[in-house]
Amino acid sequence: MVPTTKDDLAKMVTQTTLETYEELTPQLVMLLDQVKHNDQLTEAQKNDEIMLNMMGYVKSCTNEIIIEVLAEILGLS
Repeated sequence: MVPTTKDDLAKMVTQTTLETYEELTPQLVMLLDQVKHNDQLTEAQKNDEIMLNMMGYVKSCTNEIIIEVLAEILGLS
């Protein structure tokens, strides 16, 4: 679908965002769980690792959203 209005584009991006975050969330949960249960890390190190994992998650989601929306608009497979 090629959006013809800004509202159509916003709906496409929103839908893709929801799908992407739902798809990638289990991986984030697994990473966070590993960090929480890593007895070799101090609490400060765990907090740092969690923050890095969250930043990586947002970056990955953002990249995937951009790629998916552009691919759909441009008709790429």
